[in-house]
Amino acid sequence: MINMDVFHGFLEAIHHLPEMAQPVPLTDVERLARAKTVMRAKIDRGLALDLEACVNCGYCSESCHFYQSTGDPKYSPSRKLDLLRRVHARETSAFAPLKRLFTPDITVADLKEWQELVYDSCTECGRCSMICPMGVNTARGVNVMREALYEAGLAPLELQAVAQEQAERGTVFGVGPAQLQQTLETLRAQGIVIPLDEPKADVMLVTTVIDVLLYQDALAAAARILNYLGVRWTLRSAGFEAANFGLLSGSEALQKAASQRLIDEALTIDAKIVILPECGHAYPALRWDGRLTNGQPLPFDVLAVSEYIGREVTSGRLKLLPAEPAQAGRKITYHDACKLARHGGVMTEPRDALKALGMDLIETTPTAEQNWCCGGGAGVFLINRAEGLRHKAWEIKREQINATGADTVVVSCASCRLNFMAGAEADQWPTKIESVVEMVARQLPA
Repeated sequence: MINMDVFHGFLEAIHHLPEMAQPVPLTDVERLARAKTVMRAKIDRGLALDLEACVNCGYCSESCHFYQSTGDPKYSPSRKLDLLRRVHARETSAFAPLKRLFTPDITVADLKEWQELVYDSCTECGRCSMICPMGVNTARGVNVMREALYEAGLAPLELQAVAQEQAERGTVFGVGPAQLQQTLETLRAQGIVIPLDEPKADVMLVTTVIDVLLYQDALAAAARILNYLGVRWTLRSAGFEAANFGLLSGSEALQKAASQRLIDEALTIDAKIVILPECGHAYPALRWDGRLTNGQPLPFDVLAVSEYIGREVTSGRLKLLPAEPAQAGRKITYHDACKLARHGGVMTEPRDALKALGMDLIETTPTAEQNWCCGGGAGVFLINRAEGLRHKAWEIKREQINATGADTVVVSCASCRLNFMAGAEADQWPTKIESVVEMVARQLPA
C-alpha cells in the first residue's frame, strides 16, 4: 500500500531542489568554451553522420509526445540537435572552412534557450529514432547536448542538486545506508528475510531511493521472489542505489562514479547477476554503459527485475498460483518503459510474467518498442518548470491506455509510476497503477 503522505512529501521535496543546488560561477566566455569543448569531443564518426543525414522530413515530430501534445515546432526532435549541427559544420566537418562563412557560431544565449529543449522537453525515449527514415539517433545527440550544458553550468538546478548530493555525500534525497537499514528492518518485521552485506552471493539486488522511501512493497516483492527461488542473494549498503543522476544531469564523470559503486560491490561478493529495480534509466546506465576500470565488459549479468522475473517464469522455476476469481477477471495493460523496451529490448519478459498471472492482458496501440513515453523520464519528472509540459505529454499516454478498456496499467519503472500517479491525481483518473514485481509476488505459492 502506497503512503500518499510520503508521495506528496516527495513531490514537495522536488519543489525545493533548486535551493539545494550549488551552481558553478562561470563567465559567458567560459560557459561557451566548455560547451563547445564537449561537443567537439563527442562528435565522432557516428554522430557526425547523424548530424549530416537529417533531411528535415518531419517524421520525428510525429513520434514526439512533446511536439504532438503542444503542436509547437520548437519541440521537433530534429531541431534539438541544431546547435550540434552548427558546431559540426563550423569546426569538425570536411568543409568547415567554407561553412564558417555562412553558418553562424553558437552563443551562450543559444545554450540557455536549448536547456528547455534537451532537458524539459526530451525524455530521450528514442521513439523519434525508430521512426526516422535515416536512422538518426536523436537521443544520443540530446545526451551529448546535456553533457555540454552540464559542463557549461546550465543543467537544471533540480538535476544539479541531486547529482551533487550523490557525488559528494553518496546519498539521493537524503537516503543512504542508514535509511536503507531502517526500511529493511520495517520489512523484516513483516517476516520477510532480507540479507544485507553478505560477503559472497550469486545475486546482488539493487534498489533505489524511490523504493526505500515510497514503493517499499516493490522492494519487499523482489525479496520474496528471490527467497522463493532459493538463490543466494544480498543487498549491499555500500552500493545499493540504482538511480544515476550523473546520467540524467549530463555529467559523464558522475555517471561513471555512481555506476562504479555498484560494480565494486558486485565484484567484492563475486556476484553472477546484478538485478536492477523497477528503474528505467538505471538499466542503460549499468548494463550498456557500465565497464570495468580497464574498459573491459562487466563479468556479471545485469538484468532489470522484470526481465529476471520473466525469464524465471518462462524457465518454469518461478511458478505462480492461479489468480483468485475476482482478480482473474481484471483487464490489465502494460506500459513499456522507454529505456527498457526501446533502448534495452526488454519487452517479452515482463509480458511473460504478466500472462502467467491469469488476467486479461490487453496491448496498447501502438505497443512494445513503439509505445508512447509517459513523459516523465530522463529526469524530466524532477524539473519543476516542466510540470505543465510533462502533463500535456502524459495525456497522450492516458488516452492510449483508456482506449484499451483496461482497469489497471502495470509499469516496470518507478519514474513512470511517479509520473502516472501525479497525472492520475491531477486528472482524477480512476485507472489503477501497479508494478510487475508486486503483482507477481502476490501470486507466489506459500
